[in-house]
Amino acid sequence: MIKIKQAIIVEGKYDKIKLSSILDAVIITTNGYGIFKDKEKLSLIRYYAEKTGIIILTDSDSSGFKIRGYLKGAIPKGSIKHVYIPDIFGKEKRKEKPSAEGKLGVEGIKAEIILEAFRKAGISADESTNEPDITSIVFYETGLSGGANSSLLRKKLQKRLGLPELMSSSALMEVLNTMMNASELAETVSQIKEEADGI
Repeated sequence: MIKIKQAIIVEGKYDKIKLSSILDAVIITTNGYGIFKDKEKLSLIRYYAEKTGIIILTDSDSSGFKIRGYLKGAIPKGSIKHVYIPDIFGKEKRKEKPSAEGKLGVEGIKAEIILEAFRKAGISADESTNEPDITSIVFYETGLSGGANSSLLRKKLQKRLGLPELMSSSALMEVLNTMMNASELAETVSQIKEEADGI
């Protein structure tokens, strides 16, 4: 498994599944053109652009380039790197027919071709050895899950860290692992609890 420190932006869930099988990274989907209207998702991508940098990996068809162009214009600050997959014609196994332009999307490209595209873009990768420090057990122990006020506590934490309110618990865990370790999280959560008696 190759570890990439930047967050990777892809179009759909099948692209995310494909990349998750070869890369250890935060992977965010745009849901195709859905990103054009999704302010919460865009603010999360902007956050990553400033904190870790982002990598945009869309399909090599015209809609992929449209999404890429939109993100480039919508993210004023931070680091953006572009990874391009080559034009390979064919169809994905799960689809009945090829896309309108007949090109394979990210999900249909072989793993070694994707990794080569990352190398061409100058993106360095480290062999991943580190397990995430913040786990579901840590969430439970700090009161971020499994408690009566867990949802409220997560929202307060997200607000303090400048993260979108609508993030799922698993997405929050993924993000926190890029920001801090378990002891720093416990300290932050205890501060929030002290400030707001009753949580």
